[in-house]
Amino acid sequence: MPYIALKLVEGRSIEKKRELVSSVTKAVCDSLEITPDNVRIELIELKADLFSIGGELVSDRDQVKAK
Repeated sequence: MPYIALKLVEGRSIEKKRELVSSVTKAVCDSLEITPDNVRIELIELKADLFSIGGELVSDRDQVKAK
């Protein structure tokens, strides 16, 4: 039984999360030839001020983009 932990920066809608887990589940089922009820996915949302890219907090990068 695959267990997948996906980390993503917070802020996506519930609809986007549903699309993501559906797509990942389908890919895993197709690859491993298993049924969806065997796939476990954990979404781990990272706070934008506790995650960085390229030495900058994501929250700071988002503020620059908003200006």
